[in-house]
This record gives sequence, structure tokens and C-alpha cells, in this order.
Amino acid sequence: MYEEALEYIKACEDGVLQSDLWKCLDIDSRKCSRIVTKLLKDDLITREPESVDGVRTYRLRYVRVLNSSGRFRQLLVGGAFEPCAGCINECVPEHCPELSEWIFAVVLAEGADLGLDKPAKKVSAAHLQP
Repeated sequence: MYEEALEYIKACEDGVLQSDLWKCLDIDSRKCSRIVTKLLKDDLITREPESVDGVRTYRLRYVRVLNSSGRFRQLLVGGAFEPCAGCINECVPEHCPELSEWIFAVVLAEGADLGLDKPAKKVSAAHLQP
């Protein structure tokens, strides 16, 4: 099912709505979410929030050039492309929610790479004194 989902997303030039994906694959939304999570973790797709008729869903897009080339690797974190690249909004970077979310994702990714996502070991005070 994982491969079928990826192929379907690849085939859609403008991406596919996650709500349409699970209907197309004839699976429930829960199973679709697990598949999408794995595709995101493998950096094969991106996921952007979208609203259709007042219902929140996500647009899924296959990562073509970004995955095959290390050229843009630093701009891609957790499937999210750096929001300022190509941005046409006239905002102040210090107050940009998209940029703040992306930076937060960078910090979390670096923390996970360093093993900071694991709970710290407790050290008793007796071990700290010389």
C-alpha cells in the first residue's frame, strides 16, 4: 500500500489532497495517515495544510529534485522546504510564523540527530560534589 500511495502522489503534478488519497486507495483515513507519516519520515513527500470547503486537509507532493540532489538538502527539514525561498510576502522575518515553524523544525531535527530526544539520565547530587 505504501508503494501504491507514493506512485499515486508521484502521478499528480499538483500534488494530491490527503483526503482524496485515502478514498482513491480505498483505505481508511487512519491507515492513510500512517502511510503519509512514513513517506514524510523518508523525505519522499511534502505536506502542506489546505482547506477544502471548510474542511482541513493536506496537499501531498512528491519530492523530486530535492531528494535526488543534495543541492537543496539544507533547505529541506522534515519534508518542509525553507519558507523564505521564493516567498513573495513582505513580512518581517522576526515575526513570520512560517519561518518560526521551520526554524523550530530545524532545531528539533538537530536535537534528534544529537540524541537529545532521549530523556536525560538523572544524576544525584552526591555525584556532582568532589
